[in-house]
Amino acid sequence: MRLLSFLIICQCAIKSLSSHSASNPNVILLMADDLGIGDLGCYGNRTLRTPNIDRLAKEGVTLTQHIAASPLCTPSRAAFLTGRYPIRSGMAAYSRVGVFLFSASSGGLPSEEITFSKLLKQRGYSTALIGKWHLGMNCESSNDFCHHPLSHGFDYFYGLTMTNLRDCKLGQGSVFLKGTEKSIVTSIQIFGITLLSLATVHFIGFLKIIQQPLSYENLTQRLTKEAVQFIGRNTDAPFLLILSYLHVHTALYASKNFIGKSKHGLYGDAVEEMDWSVGRILDVLEKSNLNNKTLVYFTSDQGAHVEEISSSGEVHGGYNGIYKGGKSMNWEGGIRVPGLLLWPGVIQAGTYIDEPTSNMDIFPTVIKLAGAQLPCDRIIDGHDLMPLLQGKIIQSKHEFLFHYCNAYLNAVRWHPRNSESIWKVFFFTPNFNPEDSNGCHDSHVCFCYGSFITRHDPPLLFDLSRDPEEKVPLTPETESRFYEVLHVILRAVDNHTKSLHAVPDQLSWDNLLWKPWLQPCCSSLFQSCYCDYESEENLPEMPFG
Repeated sequence: MRLLSFLIICQCAIKSLSSHSASNPNVILLMADDLGIGDLGCYGNRTLRTPNIDRLAKEGVTLTQHIAASPLCTPSRAAFLTGRYPIRSGMAAYSRVGVFLFSASSGGLPSEEITFSKLLKQRGYSTALIGKWHLGMNCESSNDFCHHPLSHGFDYFYGLTMTNLRDCKLGQGSVFLKGTEKSIVTSIQIFGITLLSLATVHFIGFLKIIQQPLSYENLTQRLTKEAVQFIGRNTDAPFLLILSYLHVHTALYASKNFIGKSKHGLYGDAVEEMDWSVGRILDVLEKSNLNNKTLVYFTSDQGAHVEEISSSGEVHGGYNGIYKGGKSMNWEGGIRVPGLLLWPGVIQAGTYIDEPTSNMDIFPTVIKLAGAQLPCDRIIDGHDLMPLLQGKIIQSKHEFLFHYCNAYLNAVRWHPRNSESIWKVFFFTPNFNPEDSNGCHDSHVCFCYGSFITRHDPPLLFDLSRDPEEKVPLTPETESRFYEVLHVILRAVDNHTKSLHAVPDQLSWDNLLWKPWLQPCCSSLFQSCYCDYESEENLPEMPFG
C-alpha cells in the first residue's frame, strides 16, 4: 500500500514537472488584417512568397478550419480578446455600420469585459499591443481613455486606435461615400475629410501622440522595430505581445524595398512585407534563445475583402482560395482564416488539424498556459486548444459555432460527435454576386438586413465535409437527414439565444458618430492637429509602460 502511494506521488510529481515545463510561456500573437486564407503558401498559394509564415506551418500546427468570430474587424477583435461572441459585449451592431469609423467615437470594448491581457498582466506578464486596435478610445472626454488598450491590460501600446481607411491616404478614394448612411456622409461633409485622416501613432509610457496624420512610409518597419525591442526588454520574464498588422487592409501600402516586387500588385507587396516582419520576429526569438519558451500564433481578423477595387481599377482585395465570399460575409471565405501555431518541443511540427476551431479559443488557451483562472461570472465561448494541438483529443470541443452578421444570427455550424459531417445552415444570405466586382449592392461591404439580404425558409443547408465551397444547398430530396439536422441546430440556437443578456450597444449611431470633444489632437490648433515627433531626430528618451 505504501509502495502504491509512493508511486502515485511520484507520478503526480512527474506530471507536475511536465506541466510546469510548458507553463508560463511567452505568447506572441500575430494578427493580419483582411488577409485571405488563400494568400499564403502554406494554404496553397503559389504566386506570393511567404516563406516565414510558411515556416510556422512547417515547424508547427496548421488549423484548416480556423474560424473568425465575425467577418468584420471590430467585432472579430473583441471576440479574440475576450473569448466571447461579440454580441455578448455589445460589440455587434444593429445599425448598418458594423465597425468604428472615428477615433472620436464614444463606443468601445466595455471596461466590464475581461481580456486575456488583463489576466496575464495579473500573472506578472509584461503585455504589449503594437499596431491596430480598433476597439474604441474615449467615453466622455478626450483623455479618459476608457476603451484604450491601457485600460484593457496592456502595459505598452504603440499603434493606431483606429483602422487603416482609404480616406486616410490621399488619392485612394473614400469608403464612406459608398453605401453608408446619409448621417455619416453628412458629418464628414460638415467636419471635413481632414478629420478622417487623423490616424495616429501612440507611444505609450505616458500617453503621447507622436505622429498626426499618420505617415505610411516605413510603417511596418516601425511596428516591427517596436515589437523586436519589446521582446528584447523582456527576455528574462514572461511577456505577451500582440503584433496587429495594418497589412493588408486598404489603403494598401508597402515600403520601397517591397514595392513592385510581388506578382500580385500592391496587395502582394504588402503580404510579402508582412511576411518579412514575421521573419524578424522569429529571428529575434531564435537569437534570444526564446524559441522553446514561446507560443507563436498567426491569423487574420477575417477573410480577404474580395470587393476591394482601387480608385484606378486595380484589385486590392486578396484571395480566399476555394471558399465563397469574403469580408463582411459568413460564407466560408469571410470567416475561414489562417490559424498557425508554433511552439517547438511542445506541439508537434508539421501537424494539420482539420477540425473547427475559433479565434475565440486563444483566450482560454493562453489563460491556462499562464496559470490564471478562467472567469466564472460569464460565459466563455472559446475552448482551450492545447489538448487538440498536442493530440490528446482528436475532435474539436466546438460542437456548434454561431455566425453573426453584425448583431443578427446569420448561420450555424454543427459538427456532430463521432461524425465527419460539418453541417452549416444559413437563415439569410447577402445579396452578393461573386461575378460582380461591386459585390453587394454597390456598397463597400455587404449589409445584414432589409433589401441587402435574402431570407431562407427553410434555411439553406450545406455539409462542408462534402461541399466546402458551399456550391449546392442540400434539400429534403438530396439529404435524408435534412429536417433532423435542422431540428438539432434550431434547438442549439434556442439554447444559445437563452444564454444572451441585454448589454449596452457599443455600435449604436450615438456611439458611432464623430464627437469633436473626443477628437485626440497633438497640437493646440485643433483644425490642423499636426505633429511628427516620430520623424524628428534626437527624440527624448521616453519611459516604458
